[in-house]
Amino acid sequence: MRGRRNASIWTAAALVSAALAAGWGAAGEASASAAATTLVVATNGSDSAAGTLAQPLRTIQRAVDLAAPGDTIAVRGGTYALTDNITITTSGTASQPITLGAYQGERVVVDGERLPASHTPVGGSIPRAERGAIHQEASYWRISDLEIVNGPYGVYCDGCNGNVFARLKTHDNYESGFQLQGASANNQILNLDSYGNRDPRKNGESADGLAVKEGSGTGNVVRGARLWNNVDDGFDAWKFTSPVLIENTVAYGNGINRWGFPDFAGDGNGFKLGGGSPAPAVAHTVRGSVSFKNAAHGLTDNGNAGALALSRNSTYANGGTGFDVDVSGGKAVLTANLSVSDARAAALGSATVSSGNSWDLGGTWNASSVLSTDPAPLTGARAADGSLPPAPSFLVPRNGAGIGARL
Repeated sequence: MRGRRNASIWTAAALVSAALAAGWGAAGEASASAAATTLVVATNGSDSAAGTLAQPLRTIQRAVDLAAPGDTIAVRGGTYALTDNITITTSGTASQPITLGAYQGERVVVDGERLPASHTPVGGSIPRAERGAIHQEASYWRISDLEIVNGPYGVYCDGCNGNVFARLKTHDNYESGFQLQGASANNQILNLDSYGNRDPRKNGESADGLAVKEGSGTGNVVRGARLWNNVDDGFDAWKFTSPVLIENTVAYGNGINRWGFPDFAGDGNGFKLGGGSPAPAVAHTVRGSVSFKNAAHGLTDNGNAGALALSRNSTYANGGTGFDVDVSGGKAVLTANLSVSDARAAALGSATVSSGNSWDLGGTWNASSVLSTDPAPLTGARAADGSLPPAPSFLVPRNGAGIGARL
C-alpha cells in the first residue's frame, strides 16, 4: 500500500463532493469508494507534500504519477507552466476510472509555451513522446475543465480506451488542439472548445481543432464541440478506419491564414470525414451539426467511399461546397440537410443517396430563407453544465421545413 494514503484519505462523502466539483458525479460518471484518494494540486504546493487540500502537490505530473484506479486529482486554479509535458501512462479501470479536473470550478490553465517541441522549426517533426501538453497513453480516465494552451498539440491521446474528456478548452497550440489516434475505442469527447490552433512547422497543413485520425477503434463519440478558427480543419478523420459519431457539433472559420504563414497549406474544411492514399471506406455519422464560413467545404468525404450517414446538418457560407460527397463509388446517405449560401450546395456521387435535403426540395436557399444567419448566440458562453448556448433561430428555415440542425 502506498504510504501517502494515510495522510490523504478523505471520507467517502468528501470524495463524492470533490468528484461533483470536478463535474462528474452529477452524471454518475465518477466512481467513489472509501479507499479512493483525492490528490490536490496547487501552484503554491510542493511535490513532497501529502497532496491534501492543506498540503497540496505542486505539479499535475506528480499527482498523475501517484494516482491509482478510483483516485481523483483536483487541480486548484492558476497557470501551470510546463517544462516537460504531462505524461499519463497508468490506466484506471472501467469500474474505477481516474479523475482529473479543476477544483470547484476554478480556472486551470496548462501552458506548454516553454516546451521545446512547441517551437519545432519549419519542416521539423515532433517526437512522439513530446506530442501534447498532455500526452496520454492510458485508458479509463475522466478529464474535465482544463484549459490547455501553447503546446505541441494540446491533448494527444494514442492507444486510449474508455476515456471521457469533458469541457476542455484547447487553443493556440502549435499543432492540433486535441488528437486521438492509434488503437483507441469507446472514448467520449464532450463539449470541447478548440480554436486558434496552428502549426508553423507545416505552414498550416496539419493543425485541426479536433482530429480522430491515423488509427482505429469503435465507439468513439464527439458531442457538443465547437471547433473554430483553426489553421487546417475543424474536425479531421484522416486514415481513421472505424466509425466515429459526431453530434451537435459546430465548426467555423477554419482554414484561414490568420498567422501570415508563407506557402500556406491549410485545407479549411469544417468536417473532413476521411482521407488517405487510398482513403479507407468508413461509415462515420454526423448529425445535428453546423458548419459555416470555412475556407473550403462544410462537410467533405475527402475520398472516403464508405456509407457516411449525414442527417439534419446545416452549412452556411462556406467557400467551397456545403456537402462534398462525390467520391467515386461513395455510399453516403444524406437526409434532411440544409445548405444556405454556400459556393455550391452539394456535390453528390452516382451512388450517393440524397433525400429531403434543401437541394432536393428545390428553390433558392439564401440568407433570407432562414430566421437568422447571426451566429453570435451560438458562439457565446456555454451553459453551466458545459452544453452549447441555445441558438434557436440560427439557420432555421422560415418556411418551417424540417431540415437542418436545431441548436
